[in-house]
Amino acid sequence: MPYQPPVWPVHVKAVVLDAEGRVLLSKNDREEWELPGGPLDSGDAETGRRPDASPESAVERHVLERTGLLVEADALIDDGVWILETTPVERSLIVTYGCSLLPPDQPPPDPEDRIGDDHKGHALVRLDRVRDLEMAAPYKRAILSWSRRR
Repeated sequence: MPYQPPVWPVHVKAVVLDAEGRVLLSKNDREEWELPGGPLDSGDAETGRRPDASPESAVERHVLERTGLLVEADALIDDGVWILETTPVERSLIVTYGCSLLPPDQPPPDPEDRIGDDHKGHALVRLDRVRDLEMAAPYKRAILSWSRRR
């Protein structure tokens, strides 16, 4: 049988720090915190939805759609590409970007805002609280890496 490479969805995620140095997080349906973002969109010919032009534009779009915040993708984060296994058969490739708020002093999203079906809300969290949150370790590493760079 010929080799068949794995096919996993690619999700782009954003580390967004506000002017006070807090990180933007989303709470998922598993009651865990994660970075905002979502899957790359390949488009849909039937609806006319265009595919994402780049991973950077995809992460900017997802943050805006899910939180209402306008961001610009700055750079791919060192140690920010990894495989997330949510179940033994469900895996995704995660690609993480450091992002800047546009403008930097945007008001935070309403914590009760449930934009999108896959999150229960959003919060700006102080960096010193991140290590104690229920969150995948690679997300924590990406936050630490971007906060040190900033």
